[in-house]
Amino acid sequence: MPRNDGPHPENPPPDAFEEELGTVLRRTGDGFAADDRRELVEGGLRRRLARRRLAVTGSAFALVAMAAGGVYGGLLFGPTGPVDTASVAAPPKPTSATEPPGPLPDTARIPVKEAAAVLKAHTPAGQWTIDNENGLGQGVLGVYDDGNGKAAVTVLLSRSYGPGEAGEGMVTCPDKAHDPDVECTTEKLPGVGRLMLLQGYEYPDRREETKDWRATLLTEDGFIIDVNEYNAAAEKGAPVSRENPPFTLAQLKALVTADAWRPLLAKLPEPPRRTTPPSAPGEPSAEALQATLRSLLPKSVKVKDKGGQSGYGYVVVDDGKGRSFVEINVQTGMDDVADHLRAIGATTLPDGRLVGVTREAAEKGGDGVVARTVDTLTPEGFRVVITNLNSDGYRAPATRAEPALTVDQLKAIALSPKWQKPIK
Repeated sequence: MPRNDGPHPENPPPDAFEEELGTVLRRTGDGFAADDRRELVEGGLRRRLARRRLAVTGSAFALVAMAAGGVYGGLLFGPTGPVDTASVAAPPKPTSATEPPGPLPDTARIPVKEAAAVLKAHTPAGQWTIDNENGLGQGVLGVYDDGNGKAAVTVLLSRSYGPGEAGEGMVTCPDKAHDPDVECTTEKLPGVGRLMLLQGYEYPDRREETKDWRATLLTEDGFIIDVNEYNAAAEKGAPVSRENPPFTLAQLKALVTADAWRPLLAKLPEPPRRTTPPSAPGEPSAEALQATLRSLLPKSVKVKDKGGQSGYGYVVVDDGKGRSFVEINVQTGMDDVADHLRAIGATTLPDGRLVGVTREAAEKGGDGVVARTVDTLTPEGFRVVITNLNSDGYRAPATRAEPALTVDQLKAIALSPKWQKPIK
């Protein structure tokens, strides 16, 4: 199963989640039987909820923030029905540093027909084609046609992995540094939960004109209702069939906030709980990460912009020669990438830490954009990866000849003992 484990600045933040889980599910899905895909998806779910294996350059944030994808087909139908490889999820944002113990509980509990009935009852009249309508699953995958062109629509029902963990990332808008063409708003609905409404594209670089409009509700009691609609009959691989997806933002809001979902949400199994030993280093909160990163920056640069989440952060700095984008991932449980780091020529420090350095053209960057990356890994699997571009964001043109920080400065930041202080 392919992975993005090493320091590959040629693979910056994913277009529509092509990094890590998106790449795995989309590129390998057609080669698996239904049961094989189920195993693949369950493995991916464990990783998306525990965030163990993130691509290097920004995917910790991008997997959450570029919330413009569909849902896991395997989670919709599971072993009782077919898996449509055209749908891939936007993973939620976890904060705990360890994986949930043991296998995930079976998620295929909800009759698809019941979920489809709620979907149909809370959308305008039209012709629906529902996949696996007589099976079990965790949502709905269908195609809607109101006479103006077919449109793929997905619904995923799930639970948050505990207070303040997975669900918050699902209702956090993308950052403009990563996804400049997305329009997104969030609001707190008293007595209901937190709602995100998003209008974007399947590919942030717009290499295809498939639009993805999304509504995601995190309820006050920790359930997630996530709806995606497209202006094509499939998320990927289908031509655009209409100018816009069929439902307005107001209609999407009415759909995800419908009380009719409640009996179906109650059928979802309780997720396993995870704990992080208090003495172990973990992924810092967004605030702690920003504070640490900014304290380690050289005095010669000024911070012009910043953002991020738990385990990931970025700053845009300027030393008087132009703006420069710096991002960092702090990850745990990554000991299984050691061989890859050695294969690309990483050096070993006296304390056993591996340090890999690359300088490459940023494939998804603008004209003339290069990326310097320093990837560090302790023997215990604690990983800090920092990347610096000579532009002020991905898909932006170069703003200067070279990134603002030298390799030595990047090493000093990534190898700082501040990152390994226990998270309180």
